[in-house]
Amino acid sequence: MAGIERGSFPKLSVAPGKAGAPAGTTVCCLRRVGLSLRWVDASGDSSQPATGVHPVRMTPLALRIVTGIVLIVVAIAAVRVGGTAFLALTTLAVLLMFAEWSVMHGVGRGLRLGGLTVLAAVCGLAVYGPALDAVILLAAGAALLGLFARGMDRPRAFWVASGLLYCGLPGIALLWLRGLPLGLELTAGVLALVWTADIVAFFAGRAIGGPKLAPTISPGKTWAGAIAALIAVAVAAPLLGEAIFSATAVSGRRVYFVLIGVGLAGVAILGDLFESWLKRRAGVKDSGTLLPGHGGVMDRLDALVPVSVVAALFVAVAR
Repeated sequence: MAGIERGSFPKLSVAPGKAGAPAGTTVCCLRRVGLSLRWVDASGDSSQPATGVHPVRMTPLALRIVTGIVLIVVAIAAVRVGGTAFLALTTLAVLLMFAEWSVMHGVGRGLRLGGLTVLAAVCGLAVYGPALDAVILLAAGAALLGLFARGMDRPRAFWVASGLLYCGLPGIALLWLRGLPLGLELTAGVLALVWTADIVAFFAGRAIGGPKLAPTISPGKTWAGAIAALIAVAVAAPLLGEAIFSATAVSGRRVYFVLIGVGLAGVAILGDLFESWLKRRAGVKDSGTLLPGHGGVMDRLDALVPVSVVAALFVAVAR
């Protein structure tokens, strides 16, 4: 009688006459990690490997969750270590965003390389020099490349310059925040706020549904998701304030922290919608395909882009 070597296990599925099996055998598909199945016919011959065993495929939602967890772990580690690690991760994200931006808007190879060079220099200067100098370098690079593009590819000139600002400013903001005395706490707080708004909006929107927030721009986003995100951030903001500063510093100022959090959450939602508008204008569903379940780097960082800039400006004014 046909069987399976290396122990007795329950048959999950049986398919007599499976293609690729020796005559007179039965295919037994077991989903066991590390178990190698082999054909065993009535004579005891087990020389041929079993076929037709397929790996378990993840659903799009599960893939999105797994990718998101990996990205969060990497980001937390880089923020915690700081220094070169955070500079490397931020620079990589900035360069990948501009590469996706360039593809979306049809920016030529030469202009793309010029923009990547400017952005790499800007990120380095934001860490090893005054942040204001990095902003000046970014603005000058955007202006020069924009003017240069007018002679080569006039319709793309605006998108070259605006892409440099869109990708470069959040990079400068995050690197500057991390370099402050409370940089670890402030940067982690900004990331936590954006993640809270993003996660709650996504799952609340899926669970509740209802009217669309901006159906002509992003049909998947709902008012329910946006309102849930604002409420979640309103609850989380004072807690983040206590973690960054102290319970004493937040005491009596909870409304202040709630307003800041809700304001930044609103900026995050607008950033998400703006990136959706960019993709709709370019006629693409995702900015890229690098991140499984999410699309491109711009798709993942669309809310963080404006929030990081606004948060840095707020901290700079409040200091």
